[in-house]
Amino acid sequence: MNESQWIWKDGDLVAWKDATTHVLSHTLHYGNSVFEGVRAYPTKRGLAIFRLEAHTKRLLDSAKIVAIDCPFGYEELCKAQIDILRANAFSGKESVYLRPLIYLGYGSMGIAHWNAPVHTIVACWEWGNYLGEESLSKGIKVKTSSFRRNSANSSLSKAKVAANYLNSQMARYEAHKCGFQECLLLDENGMVAEGSGECVFIVKDKTLITPPWDNTLKSITQESVIALARIEGIEVVQRHITRDEVYSADEAFFVGTAAEIVPINELDFRKIGESKPLTHFLQEKFFSMVRGEDERFCDYLTYIKE
Repeated sequence: MNESQWIWKDGDLVAWKDATTHVLSHTLHYGNSVFEGVRAYPTKRGLAIFRLEAHTKRLLDSAKIVAIDCPFGYEELCKAQIDILRANAFSGKESVYLRPLIYLGYGSMGIAHWNAPVHTIVACWEWGNYLGEESLSKGIKVKTSSFRRNSANSSLSKAKVAANYLNSQMARYEAHKCGFQECLLLDENGMVAEGSGECVFIVKDKTLITPPWDNTLKSITQESVIALARIEGIEVVQRHITRDEVYSADEAFFVGTAAEIVPINELDFRKIGESKPLTHFLQEKFFSMVRGEDERFCDYLTYIKE
Protein backbone atom coordinates (compact mmCIF):
# COMPACT_ATOMS: atom_id res chain seq x y z
CA MET A 1 0.00 0.00 0.00
CA ASN A 2 1.01 3.64 -0.37
CA GLU A 3 2.42 4.64 2.99
CA SER A 4 2.15 8.24 4.12
CA GLN A 5 4.27 9.98 6.73
CA TRP A 6 1.99 10.48 9.73
CA ILE A 7 -0.93 8.81 11.52
CA TRP A 8 -3.07 10.64 14.07
CA LYS A 9 -3.26 8.53 17.23
CA ASP A 10 -5.02 9.57 20.45
CA GLY A 11 -4.51 13.25 19.73
CA ASP A 12 -0.87 13.12 18.56
CA LEU A 13 0.87 12.71 15.23
CA VAL A 14 2.84 9.47 15.12
CA ALA A 15 5.21 8.34 12.37
CA TRP A 16 3.57 5.71 10.15
CA LYS A 17 6.02 2.97 11.17
CA ASP A 18 5.59 3.75 14.88
CA ALA A 19 1.77 3.58 14.92
CA THR A 20 1.66 0.10 16.46
CA THR A 21 -0.36 -1.73 19.10
CA HIS A 22 0.20 -4.68 21.43
CA VAL A 23 -0.52 -8.23 20.22
CA LEU A 24 -2.83 -8.69 23.24
CA SER A 25 -5.00 -5.72 22.34
CA HIS A 26 -8.63 -6.63 23.00
CA THR A 27 -9.91 -5.78 19.52
CA LEU A 28 -7.34 -8.07 17.87
CA HIS A 29 -8.85 -11.03 19.71
CA TYR A 30 -12.55 -10.19 19.84
CA GLY A 31 -13.24 -7.89 16.89
CA ASN A 32 -14.94 -4.99 18.67
CA SER A 33 -13.79 -1.86 16.88
CA VAL A 34 -15.58 0.64 14.67
CA PHE A 35 -14.27 2.43 11.62
CA GLU A 36 -15.09 4.60 8.65
CA GLY A 37 -13.93 4.79 5.08
CA VAL A 38 -13.69 8.42 3.93
CA ARG A 39 -12.25 9.98 0.78
CA ALA A 40 -10.64 13.33 0.06
CA TYR A 41 -10.68 14.34 -3.60
CA PRO A 42 -8.54 16.80 -5.54
CA THR A 43 -10.38 20.01 -6.43
CA LYS A 44 -9.40 23.41 -7.79
CA ARG A 45 -9.05 24.53 -4.17
CA GLY A 46 -6.92 21.56 -3.12
CA LEU A 47 -8.01 18.38 -1.35
CA ALA A 48 -11.56 18.30 0.00
CA ILE A 49 -13.08 15.64 2.25
CA PHE A 50 -16.36 14.23 0.94
CA ARG A 51 -19.20 14.05 3.51
CA LEU A 52 -16.86 14.50 6.52
CA GLU A 53 -19.70 15.35 8.91
CA ALA A 54 -21.86 12.37 7.95
CA HIS A 55 -18.98 9.90 8.21
CA THR A 56 -17.90 11.25 11.59
CA LYS A 57 -21.43 11.09 12.98
CA ARG A 58 -21.78 7.49 11.78
CA LEU A 59 -18.45 6.60 13.39
CA LEU A 60 -19.64 7.86 16.77
CA ASP A 61 -23.05 6.22 16.31
CA SER A 62 -21.29 2.91 15.63
CA ALA A 63 -19.19 3.30 18.78
CA LYS A 64 -22.32 3.91 20.85
CA ILE A 65 -24.07 0.87 19.36
CA VAL A 66 -21.22 -1.50 20.34
CA ALA A 67 -20.73 0.15 23.76
CA ILE A 68 -17.36 1.78 23.16
CA ASP A 69 -16.97 5.11 24.94
CA CYS A 70 -14.83 7.16 22.55
CA PRO A 71 -12.65 9.70 24.41
CA PHE A 72 -12.92 12.16 21.49
CA GLY A 73 -15.99 14.09 20.46
CA TYR A 74 -17.44 14.97 17.08
CA GLU A 75 -15.57 18.26 16.60
CA GLU A 76 -12.26 16.70 17.67
CA LEU A 77 -12.65 13.81 15.23
CA CYS A 78 -13.54 16.11 12.34
CA LYS A 79 -10.50 18.23 13.12
CA ALA A 80 -8.28 15.13 13.39
CA GLN A 81 -9.18 14.10 9.81
CA ILE A 82 -8.42 17.60 8.51
CA ASP A 83 -5.18 17.82 10.50
CA ILE A 84 -3.81 14.47 9.30
CA LEU A 85 -4.37 15.43 5.67
CA ARG A 86 -2.57 18.72 6.22
CA ALA A 87 0.29 17.03 8.10
CA ASN A 88 0.95 14.56 5.30
CA ALA A 89 1.09 17.32 2.68
CA PHE A 90 -0.28 15.27 -0.22
CA SER A 91 0.20 16.59 -3.73
CA GLY A 92 -3.52 17.15 -4.19
CA LYS A 93 -3.44 15.37 -7.56
CA GLU A 94 -4.71 11.97 -6.35
CA SER A 95 -7.62 11.03 -4.13
CA VAL A 96 -6.75 10.13 -0.55
CA TYR A 97 -8.49 7.49 1.55
CA LEU A 98 -8.95 8.12 5.27
CA ARG A 99 -9.46 5.40 7.86
CA PRO A 100 -10.70 6.59 11.27
CA LEU A 101 -10.76 3.70 13.75
CA ILE A 102 -11.86 3.44 17.39
CA TYR A 103 -10.54 0.26 18.98
CA LEU A 104 -9.88 -1.49 22.29
CA GLY A 105 -6.24 -1.77 23.34
CA TYR A 106 -4.08 -3.71 25.74
CA GLY A 107 -5.05 -4.00 29.40
CA SER A 108 -7.69 -6.69 29.84
CA MET A 109 -8.55 -10.03 28.29
CA GLY A 110 -11.74 -12.06 28.12
CA ILE A 111 -15.10 -11.40 26.49
CA ALA A 112 -15.91 -8.51 28.84
CA HIS A 113 -14.67 -5.45 26.97
CA TRP A 114 -15.58 -2.51 29.20
CA ASN A 115 -12.31 -2.41 31.13
CA ALA A 116 -10.12 -2.31 28.00
CA PRO A 117 -8.58 1.08 27.15
CA VAL A 118 -10.05 2.85 24.13
CA HIS A 119 -7.77 4.19 21.39
CA THR A 120 -8.55 6.27 18.32
CA ILE A 121 -6.54 6.63 15.13
CA VAL A 122 -6.92 8.33 11.76
CA ALA A 123 -4.70 7.06 8.96
CA CYS A 124 -4.69 8.26 5.35
CA TRP A 125 -2.95 7.35 2.13
CA GLU A 126 -3.30 7.85 -1.61
CA TRP A 127 -5.53 5.08 -2.95
CA GLY A 128 -7.29 4.68 -6.25
CA ASN A 129 -10.46 2.72 -6.90
CA TYR A 130 -10.82 -0.30 -4.59
CA LEU A 131 -11.85 -2.65 -7.42
CA GLY A 132 -9.25 -1.29 -9.83
CA GLU A 133 -9.29 1.77 -12.05
CA GLU A 134 -10.40 -0.28 -15.07
CA SER A 135 -13.53 -1.37 -13.23
CA LEU A 136 -14.95 2.16 -13.51
CA SER A 137 -15.10 1.99 -17.29
CA LYS A 138 -15.11 -1.74 -18.04
CA GLY A 139 -17.28 -3.00 -15.19
CA ILE A 140 -17.04 -6.24 -13.23
CA LYS A 141 -18.41 -9.78 -13.01
CA VAL A 142 -20.28 -10.67 -9.83
CA LYS A 143 -21.34 -13.89 -8.10
CA THR A 144 -24.26 -14.32 -5.73
CA SER A 145 -22.67 -15.49 -2.51
CA SER A 146 -23.55 -18.67 -0.66
CA PHE A 147 -23.25 -16.55 2.50
CA ARG A 148 -26.13 -14.42 3.75
CA ARG A 149 -25.69 -10.84 4.87
CA ASN A 150 -25.43 -10.60 8.67
CA SER A 151 -28.93 -10.81 10.13
CA ALA A 152 -30.29 -7.95 12.24
CA ASN A 153 -31.39 -10.69 14.65
CA SER A 154 -27.82 -11.82 15.32
CA SER A 155 -25.57 -8.81 14.75
CA LEU A 156 -25.61 -5.03 15.10
CA SER A 157 -26.03 -4.33 11.41
CA LYS A 158 -26.21 -0.53 11.66
CA ALA A 159 -22.74 -0.34 13.26
CA LYS A 160 -19.71 -0.26 10.97
CA VAL A 161 -17.92 -2.68 13.28
CA ALA A 162 -14.91 -4.78 12.34
CA ALA A 163 -16.47 -8.06 13.49
CA ASN A 164 -19.27 -7.75 10.92
CA TYR A 165 -16.78 -7.80 8.06
CA LEU A 166 -15.71 -11.43 8.52
CA ASN A 167 -18.93 -12.20 6.67
CA SER A 168 -17.84 -9.88 3.84
CA GLN A 169 -14.33 -11.31 3.75
CA MET A 170 -15.53 -14.88 3.33
CA ALA A 171 -18.08 -13.91 0.70
CA ARG A 172 -15.50 -11.96 -1.32
CA TYR A 173 -12.96 -14.79 -0.97
CA GLU A 174 -15.49 -17.28 -2.33
CA ALA A 175 -16.23 -15.01 -5.31
CA HIS A 176 -12.52 -14.47 -5.98
CA LYS A 177 -11.74 -18.20 -5.93
CA CYS A 178 -14.61 -18.75 -8.38
CA GLY A 179 -13.15 -16.19 -10.82
CA PHE A 180 -15.36 -13.19 -10.07
CA GLN A 181 -14.30 -9.71 -8.97
CA GLU A 182 -17.03 -9.21 -6.38
CA CYS A 183 -19.99 -10.88 -4.71
CA LEU A 184 -23.63 -10.03 -4.07
CA LEU A 185 -25.05 -11.01 -0.69
CA LEU A 186 -28.71 -11.73 -0.07
CA ASP A 187 -30.38 -11.17 3.28
CA GLU A 188 -31.93 -13.88 5.44
CA ASN A 189 -35.19 -13.57 3.45
CA GLY A 190 -33.46 -14.05 0.11
CA MET A 191 -33.70 -10.40 -0.91
CA VAL A 192 -30.73 -8.53 -2.40
CA ALA A 193 -28.74 -6.83 0.39
CA GLU A 194 -25.36 -5.48 -0.78
CA GLY A 195 -21.87 -6.35 -2.00
CA SER A 196 -19.02 -7.25 0.33
CA GLY A 197 -18.29 -3.56 0.82
CA GLU A 198 -20.71 -1.75 -1.47
CA CYS A 199 -24.40 -0.96 -1.95
CA VAL A 200 -26.21 -1.99 -5.11
CA PHE A 201 -28.50 -0.23 -7.58
CA ILE A 202 -30.38 -1.58 -10.56
CA VAL A 203 -32.01 0.31 -13.43
CA LYS A 204 -35.32 -0.87 -14.91
CA ASP A 205 -37.33 1.18 -17.41
CA LYS A 206 -35.30 4.31 -16.53
CA THR A 207 -36.10 3.96 -12.82
CA LEU A 208 -33.27 3.66 -10.31
CA ILE A 209 -33.98 0.98 -7.69
CA THR A 210 -31.96 0.24 -4.54
CA PRO A 211 -32.65 -1.86 -1.42
CA PRO A 212 -34.00 -0.24 1.75
CA TRP A 213 -31.86 0.14 4.87
CA ASP A 214 -33.70 -2.37 7.03
CA ASN A 215 -30.97 -5.03 6.73
CA THR A 216 -27.98 -3.11 5.39
CA LEU A 217 -25.56 -0.49 6.60
CA LYS A 218 -26.97 2.97 5.88
CA SER A 219 -24.52 3.89 3.15
CA ILE A 220 -23.44 7.51 2.83
CA THR A 221 -22.44 7.00 -0.81
CA GLN A 222 -25.78 5.34 -1.58
CA GLU A 223 -27.57 8.27 0.07
CA SER A 224 -25.47 10.72 -1.99
CA VAL A 225 -26.23 8.93 -5.27
CA ILE A 226 -29.95 8.96 -4.45
CA ALA A 227 -29.78 12.72 -3.82
CA LEU A 228 -27.81 13.24 -7.03
CA ALA A 229 -30.23 11.18 -9.13
CA ARG A 230 -33.29 12.97 -7.78
CA ILE A 231 -31.86 16.43 -8.40
CA GLU A 232 -31.19 15.31 -11.99
CA GLY A 233 -34.84 14.31 -12.38
CA ILE A 234 -34.28 10.53 -12.24
CA GLU A 235 -36.97 8.51 -10.49
CA VAL A 236 -35.56 6.64 -7.49
CA VAL A 237 -37.30 3.85 -5.60
CA GLN A 238 -36.05 2.14 -2.43
CA ARG A 239 -37.62 -1.31 -2.14
CA HIS A 240 -36.74 -4.96 -1.82
CA ILE A 241 -35.12 -6.52 -4.89
CA THR A 242 -35.03 -10.20 -5.83
CA ARG A 243 -31.99 -11.78 -7.40
CA ASP A 244 -33.82 -12.54 -10.64
CA GLU A 245 -34.72 -8.85 -10.95
CA VAL A 246 -31.00 -8.12 -11.14
CA TYR A 247 -30.61 -10.72 -13.90
CA SER A 248 -33.24 -8.95 -16.00
CA ALA A 249 -32.27 -5.36 -15.11
CA ASP A 250 -31.35 -2.88 -17.81
CA GLU A 251 -28.29 -1.83 -15.77
CA ALA A 252 -26.76 -2.54 -12.37
CA PHE A 253 -23.92 -1.00 -10.40
CA PHE A 254 -22.21 -0.95 -7.01
CA VAL A 255 -21.49 2.22 -5.00
CA GLY A 256 -19.27 2.83 -1.99
CA THR A 257 -16.55 5.11 -0.66
CA ALA A 258 -13.79 2.78 -1.78
CA ALA A 259 -15.48 1.45 -4.94
CA GLU A 260 -17.11 4.77 -5.98
CA ILE A 261 -19.51 3.80 -8.83
CA VAL A 262 -18.69 0.51 -10.59
CA PRO A 263 -20.86 -1.03 -13.36
CA ILE A 264 -21.93 -4.67 -12.94
CA ASN A 265 -21.60 -6.44 -16.28
CA GLU A 266 -22.69 -9.91 -15.21
CA LEU A 267 -24.32 -11.61 -12.26
CA ASP A 268 -24.02 -15.41 -12.08
CA PHE A 269 -23.08 -15.58 -15.79
CA ARG A 270 -26.13 -13.54 -16.85
CA LYS A 271 -25.19 -10.48 -18.87
CA ILE A 272 -26.90 -7.36 -17.54
CA GLY A 273 -28.05 -4.93 -20.22
CA GLU A 274 -26.56 -4.04 -23.58
CA SER A 275 -25.28 -0.62 -22.52
CA LYS A 276 -25.04 1.44 -19.35
CA PRO A 277 -26.08 5.03 -20.16
CA LEU A 278 -27.53 5.87 -16.74
CA THR A 279 -24.62 4.28 -14.85
CA HIS A 280 -22.06 6.28 -16.81
CA PHE A 281 -24.15 9.46 -16.50
CA LEU A 282 -24.24 9.06 -12.70
CA GLN A 283 -20.51 8.27 -12.66
CA GLU A 284 -19.76 11.51 -14.47
CA LYS A 285 -22.05 13.55 -12.19
CA PHE A 286 -20.70 11.83 -9.06
CA PHE A 287 -17.09 12.68 -9.85
CA SER A 288 -18.11 16.22 -10.67
CA MET A 289 -19.77 16.40 -7.25
CA VAL A 290 -16.85 15.02 -5.22
CA ARG A 291 -14.32 17.17 -7.09
CA GLY A 292 -16.13 20.40 -6.28
CA GLU A 293 -17.35 21.07 -9.81
CA ASP A 294 -21.07 20.91 -8.94
CA GLU A 295 -22.09 23.86 -6.78
CA ARG A 296 -25.38 22.18 -5.88
CA PHE A 297 -23.44 19.89 -3.56
CA CYS A 298 -20.87 22.31 -2.15
CA ASP A 299 -22.04 21.50 1.40
CA TYR A 300 -20.80 17.93 0.93
CA LEU A 301 -17.16 19.08 0.80
CA THR A 302 -14.76 20.17 3.54
CA TYR A 303 -11.68 21.87 2.13
CA ILE A 304 -8.46 21.32 4.09
CA LYS A 305 -6.43 24.34 3.06
CA GLU A 306 -6.06 26.85 5.88
